[in-house]
Amino acid sequence: MNPIVETKRLTKTYGPKIALNELDLTIDRQRVVGLIGQNGSGKTTLLALVAGTAIASEGMCRTLGTDSARLEDDALSRIGVVFQENRFLDWMRVDEHLAYFGSFYKNWDVARQASLLEDLDLDPKAKVGHLSGGDVQKLGIITAVCHHPKLLLLDEPVSSLDPIARESLLKFIMRLLDEDDVTIIVSSHALMDIERLVDWVICLDQGNLKANSPLDVLQERFAEWRLTSTNGVLPETFREGYIRQQMSSGRQANLIVENADHQLAMFREKYHVDVTIGRLNLERIYPLLLKSRP
Repeated sequence: MNPIVETKRLTKTYGPKIALNELDLTIDRQRVVGLIGQNGSGKTTLLALVAGTAIASEGMCRTLGTDSARLEDDALSRIGVVFQENRFLDWMRVDEHLAYFGSFYKNWDVARQASLLEDLDLDPKAKVGHLSGGDVQKLGIITAVCHHPKLLLLDEPVSSLDPIARESLLKFIMRLLDEDDVTIIVSSHALMDIERLVDWVICLDQGNLKANSPLDVLQERFAEWRLTSTNGVLPETFREGYIRQQMSSGRQANLIVENADHQLAMFREKYHVDVTIGRLNLERIYPLLLKSRP
């Protein structure tokens, strides 16, 4: 099966600034991809290139099997996009705007629209120009999903939402995975939220790829070892190369290790310690990725 998104040496520059630097990616269908990185890392640029709203400076980007710069109506109708800055017609009411959007799609789901308006607590009679930033984001989400897209691109979808609306959105996305044959790429700083959704992680840093891996592989790659000495005081510093972070105090220590499963037995014997192994969540793995090679 062809990947839903594929890039080769994808590069995007804005004058002297390199937003993306020779990115090679393959995103398979029916994945939920978490796109993570600091502001300015290239996340929004990548989503714009995939959506066809930006053109590569060099390299290739294919979306739904087509050059993303040449997406035609059929392909565009299978893509849903929520960017950080949505542009809507201020003079329309919410329901009028949704009717306007829906008129462009043969399979616009009115029942899904009504359900999301209620779940996200968005007033259909409100003027778009009077909406708060969070409500504008809710409108953007509804317009992106009611035509049952095959590829859904979400750029910071929960950044302006209150906790109740955020939880409603996350539950809907999980339901969406059951209802639609959809691939989702979600960019977010809310790592604890997206960890509940994603099965794959792409990490960018200053336009460079730092990680491109299943989430469970990353969680196996890094671990926390909590040490308790069984024979005296622990050393102040551990010098093993697989140790990424450490904090030691007397008879106890906490270590963050990378690819160290096969070292555990030898480590226990060397330092006479009991070791409790803890799993790291995505929020704790993320800064480790920025310092590592992909």
